[in-house]
Amino acid sequence: MSSFEIRGGKKLKGEIIPQGAKNEALQVICATLLTPEKITISNIPRIRDVIKLIELLQDLGVSVNEINDNTFSFQATQVDLEFLKSKDFKKKAAGLRGSIMIVGPLLARFGKAYIPQPGGDKIGRRRLDTHFIGLQQLGATFNYDFVENFYQVEASRLKGAYMLLDEASVTGTANILMAATLAEGTTTIFNAACEPYVVQLSEMLNRMGGKISGIGSNLLFIEGVEHLKGTDHTLLPDMIEIGSFIGLAAMTHSEITIKNVQFEKLGIIPEVFRRLGINLERRGDDIFIPEQEHYEVETFMDGSIMTISDAPWPGFTPDLISIALVVSIQAKGSVLIHQKMFESRLFFVDKLIDMGAQIILCDPHRATVIGLDRKQNLRGIRMVSPDIRAGVALLIAALSADGKSVIDNIDQIDRGYQNIDGRLRALGADIKRI
Repeated sequence: MSSFEIRGGKKLKGEIIPQGAKNEALQVICATLLTPEKITISNIPRIRDVIKLIELLQDLGVSVNEINDNTFSFQATQVDLEFLKSKDFKKKAAGLRGSIMIVGPLLARFGKAYIPQPGGDKIGRRRLDTHFIGLQQLGATFNYDFVENFYQVEASRLKGAYMLLDEASVTGTANILMAATLAEGTTTIFNAACEPYVVQLSEMLNRMGGKISGIGSNLLFIEGVEHLKGTDHTLLPDMIEIGSFIGLAAMTHSEITIKNVQFEKLGIIPEVFRRLGINLERRGDDIFIPEQEHYEVETFMDGSIMTISDAPWPGFTPDLISIALVVSIQAKGSVLIHQKMFESRLFFVDKLIDMGAQIILCDPHRATVIGLDRKQNLRGIRMVSPDIRAGVALLIAALSADGKSVIDNIDQIDRGYQNIDGRLRALGADIKRI
């Protein structure tokens, strides 16, 4: 198991380019199973979760060609459905939450799919009900083996239906959307997720010959087609990385330019960091964060404490709640962080308290941060990364802290951030992998 050794307290400076969006990559790579024709995807991040999904598709028989460092072509001409029953598939798919999104494409194209209970971050209960109920409404039947923790899904022919999703699940919407493109008739999805990732997937499916309307809203209409063709697709820059780098600049009072961010697709993210007092400037399609010794949290008009909470898009993404929390540590003022969607995502704050942060964990969903306003620096400690986003929050804290920190279990960070130590060293960070 690898670790990061960080000597903090150094100001960083320079330009950094965000990787391709992890969450989008997992969706569109699964979509390559919908057609026997070639699909080329660019700006793919070379991170553990994405590479594991690509390897899983190769094991299924998909022909994968690496064109360059971040561009791959996929051609699912021959898919080995028998591999889905193997112990090797069960082991690999169980360790990757994104594997659930192969179900919709396989069901639509081949009439059956198998999937173990997927893994992923341990951040609380993450239901699969939205996926299963939506596919059932299209005509699928599910059988669950409680001994093997294994789902068998079958449908002789999917048929379009109206459905009101019980939650605006991004992966659930993507899975149902992919299945519906090849279903007979028209499917209506109300309360659909409308994140930029789902927009990107929808536009890709339309280029493949799909007929999806309502893109970008929470009401999608999908007219099923007989078959889909190949296409080219480029991933968005990862908005979670962009938010992480904004937080990094503020905590280390550094001057950083984040390049090629596709600003219009970032939604409320820049505004939330501005509410925390962070100066950021849009320069073309870049974000410039100047060196800032102090940043002061806004208060509401009635003087009440600032609350930062997550919500489905266009609300603030839950993946950046950990970053907002760690940035608040050195702000002037207090912030209530309310993580509504996952009940275990704030359980890394004990490490921040050990570093000297003033945080009150109110309950599994809420933490109050009393900003230090740089009157006291954090101190380096040894800690463990519990999940991807908390791991990067701890990394940002360590880079701002006095002395040496060691972060163990950085495989979690590698699942979501490509060569993060190398890119940070290019900005002047003292970080090494041990």
